[in-house]
Amino acid sequence: MSNRKIDKETGIETTGHSWDGIEELNSPLPRWWLWTFYLTIVWGIGYVIAYPAWPMVSGATAGVLGYSTRGEVAQDIADHEAKNASLVAALNNADLAALAPGDDLHRYAVARGDSVFAAQCSQCHGSGAAGALGYPNLLDNDWLWGGDIENIAYTVRHGIRNDQDFDSRYSQMPAYGDLFDRDEIKAVVEYVTSLSSDNVDATLVAAGEPLFYDNCAACHGDEGLGNRDLGAPNLADAIWLYGGDREALEYTVRNARFGVMPPWGQRLSEEDVRAVSVYVHSLGGGE
Repeated sequence: MSNRKIDKETGIETTGHSWDGIEELNSPLPRWWLWTFYLTIVWGIGYVIAYPAWPMVSGATAGVLGYSTRGEVAQDIADHEAKNASLVAALNNADLAALAPGDDLHRYAVARGDSVFAAQCSQCHGSGAAGALGYPNLLDNDWLWGGDIENIAYTVRHGIRNDQDFDSRYSQMPAYGDLFDRDEIKAVVEYVTSLSSDNVDATLVAAGEPLFYDNCAACHGDEGLGNRDLGAPNLADAIWLYGGDREALEYTVRNARFGVMPPWGQRLSEEDVRAVSVYVHSLGGGE
């Protein structure tokens, strides 16, 4: 005996579901919809056979076509490198100091260096290379170790005060909090402030001057103009890496500073090191 229930009004079988006396019709799906659904199943089966699909422990099923989006990217990179091979070779062999702005090789180096800087350097030096507290401004002409292009390239290649590269730029200021008392620190800071400002306490300046000559002039020079061979900053130009107010200067004298830059020569290709050096030099602060 059949349990099928037919709706009297439409003559269509019901599902047996009822809400407030309203019964749900078991209307057949349109044929076009069913065939579309079946085709998507067939297409899905074909896709997982033809293309990478199922994740495995160390990869995914390759598919009979062997297609790879990573392979496409790798091929695009290889094609790009092949097109620029002559420029890369020229850049690697060029005398960077002799590159003239406007030359094809210089334009290529600046464009490539811009990309390298954005990807690797902007996190510290800023997207516009203006620096931040503790990170040098690369747009001005204040350089600890020299701003000519060869010195910039050396700094990029070997870094600063790191322990990964034997040829890293290296300098270290003593923490004078272990050598000076509080009044002596205030006095030497006042003297340093007087090198670039007239708004100072003359009594403290007089007390700080001999302390400066006895302890600081060996690196920073008698006039506080710095020494690029030692990476000692110029203290008379009112340009400060960690801030030039008295509180910041007292902290620097008391505790010293020890900024570190990685050796990018171990992370970047030689052409990228050269390109980003040309780019930084082209920003306007390079000497």
